[in-house]
Amino acid sequence: MIQILDDINQANDIKKVNQVDYKQLAREIRRFLVKNISKTGGHLASNLGTVELTMALHLFMNFPEDKLVWDVGHQSYTHKLLTGRKNEFSTLRTYDGLSGFPKRKESECDAFDTGHSSTSISAALGMVKARDLSGEDYKVAAVIGDGALSGGMAYEALNNAARIQSNFMIILNDNEMSISENVGGMANYLGKIRTNSQYHNFKKSLEQSLNSIPGGMGNKIMDKLRRSKDSMKRLVISGMLFEDMGITYIGPIDGHDINQLLMAFQSAARVKEAVLVHVVTKKGKGYRPAEENPSKYHGVDAFNIKTGNGVSHKKGKSYTEVFSETMVELGEKDEKIVAITAAMPSGTGLNNFSKHYPNRFFDVGIAEEHGVTFAAGLAVGGMKPVVAIYSSFLQRAYDQIIHDVCINSLPVIFAIDRSGLVGSDGETHQGIFDITYLSHLPSMTLMAPKNGNELHDMLIYASKYEKGPIAIRYPRGRAYEELEEFRTPIEYGKSEVIYEAPQGIVLLAVGSMVETAVQVKELLDADGREVTLVNMRFIAPMDEELLHRLAATHAIWVTLEENVKSGGFGEKVAGFLVEHNYQNITQLIISLPDEFIEQGDVSILKEKNGLDEVTVFKKILEITKGVRA
Repeated sequence: MIQILDDINQANDIKKVNQVDYKQLAREIRRFLVKNISKTGGHLASNLGTVELTMALHLFMNFPEDKLVWDVGHQSYTHKLLTGRKNEFSTLRTYDGLSGFPKRKESECDAFDTGHSSTSISAALGMVKARDLSGEDYKVAAVIGDGALSGGMAYEALNNAARIQSNFMIILNDNEMSISENVGGMANYLGKIRTNSQYHNFKKSLEQSLNSIPGGMGNKIMDKLRRSKDSMKRLVISGMLFEDMGITYIGPIDGHDINQLLMAFQSAARVKEAVLVHVVTKKGKGYRPAEENPSKYHGVDAFNIKTGNGVSHKKGKSYTEVFSETMVELGEKDEKIVAITAAMPSGTGLNNFSKHYPNRFFDVGIAEEHGVTFAAGLAVGGMKPVVAIYSSFLQRAYDQIIHDVCINSLPVIFAIDRSGLVGSDGETHQGIFDITYLSHLPSMTLMAPKNGNELHDMLIYASKYEKGPIAIRYPRGRAYEELEEFRTPIEYGKSEVIYEAPQGIVLLAVGSMVETAVQVKELLDADGREVTLVNMRFIAPMDEELLHRLAATHAIWVTLEENVKSGGFGEKVAGFLVEHNYQNITQLIISLPDEFIEQGDVSILKEKNGLDEVTVFKKILEITKGVRA
């Protein structure tokens, strides 16, 4: 059977589709997305919800001349389909394959690389000003979700957008969700707009009356009302936030009605200022499991289309699950334990804590900066705050970590999930900078567990530590289950020696790299080498007492970390060796290169970047040539 989608092979091909076929094309796109994502994994529910919205934008805009900026960008799959990348979807989120986010190097139709939240309005506004300064006349639009609108950067951008005197279209994709259910005042505000039946009834009846006026006069009046700061919605709903900021508001619009969307975009394009088009969509639309549980199907691994169940069976607990269980345990033992997350209760594992202790759980929305300073205030008030934020997202709160937590030496616990390589989401989500940006901060303690048991023990230890902040970094995925017999009590600033040889090579491993170090040691043992293996536990402060002792006996030092080299653990050790004039020691730093690491399976990324056991083993053999070890 010939499909309409078969004829869409490059940008703007959708303009050749007959209007009566729009609904059929939307159905084909949804079938295509479900079929392909069920094999590769990816962001499902958000993309199913934006099919008609994306189609309408592509009917309205011309690519690549016009500029479309997607906030976060995880919902851009239909955009990729409509711009000539259909045949690459079998490689979605794989190494050297199609990215799950917009990428300028992938297509000139992708105006801006995105991956984090609340950036689209700022970036698009910059493009608007560049367009105006250059005397050009292309369209610029930003698509931002209602969840992303809880981020403070979005309001900073809206504040500036209100000043412009040329067209700038902001599409608010309102599906009542970010990853999990939205929280806060903006969520409530948009809910009131969506559900105000008085407003909707008035709008509908007024439109019908005006449309009945002959000669097109009614349409002209309606258009003027849409553009007016004193439009009909002000007659019914007082204090419209966006209008009061100086931004023209159009909506709410049915985000699954292409004709309505096109009319709204055409009206918005005639306004010589910033215009916000409020579009209401259903996350997961067209695939029942995703409609019924959009949070579960936000980001998925490969799954069975008929049942919606994943096709792979996870073995063992994940680090996130260990964290989740430990938080419930801590909450039961200590009423001062409170938990904070930034719109990620499910992803960080705090859902269970929120159910057991709802009054001590705080989802601040996509507001990492606020969340960290909020935690600082809780600590001043005598609480024991645990801030659970992914490594790459914690970057957004760097000033607050320094200024509000570290300078005050407050006992805030940072549970940093997704540290190291995370795989399929690519460079915007790899947690490969946190050792660099945290380990040098005065008063900050930085730890990394070798396995699930040690994560549990570190959290217990951190909950009792009162001299300053503690950050615990741990990876995505299955918790390492070996070395469970090695469980010496956590002691501040002290490492754990797993295996000790009288001399030779010492492997100084951080967190997830302990597993790799064990494998490297086995290869070295088979080669007849003497090897000491140390689980560092503490990155800051380092166990300098142990390092001094090892310097007297071991001539080859190998540091292993899942972080970039610059500012990482290996460089900290190098600095220690230089400071204490240990000239007889040869050091090998095993780390990630100082580059942004793209998407791919973690095992492939480790191999490509020299962090797999075989590559490390070969590097050690190379440096030991001519060196007594």
